[in-house]
Amino acid sequence: MKHKYTHNKDFQCKHCHYLVTADTQYSGVINRNHCPYCLHSLHVDLYEAGDRLNACKAKMQPVGLTLKKLNKKYGKDQHGELMLVHQCTECGSLSINRIAADDDAEAILAVFARSSNPSPEFLTACEQDGIHLLNPEDARVVRARLFGWDDDATASG
Repeated sequence: MKHKYTHNKDFQCKHCHYLVTADTQYSGVINRNHCPYCLHSLHVDLYEAGDRLNACKAKMQPVGLTLKKLNKKYGKDQHGELMLVHQCTECGSLSINRIAADDDAEAILAVFARSSNPSPEFLTACEQDGIHLLNPEDARVVRARLFGWDDDATASG
């Protein structure tokens, strides 16, 4: 199945200036929109991933992690895909983005650590956008999604 948007191309990160490949063989995602090194993005999509229609075009900084919501009647709370939460440095808009296969795991963990004590205003903004920000109690889930293991499984075996 061909994706309907074909605006995906290699780019230079506006934050760390590394050259980023949009090749799906490296990233594992169809619409590459953030740097795998510093995890910053640009505010480019308006209605859906890959449309590149947003006029803002400002930098978006990684501000936290969340889990993709599952629309399964009997789905468990902690079973969604790990996602980055980005916030626009100009308009304050929030968005969630898939973590790509080539994203730096240490950078992801650093974002998670920095988001451990969010302001009440930021939490309210997340709630209004339907984003459940992961907190320090979710560290086991984050490690399991990033590395495929958890502390209890490795300690017992």
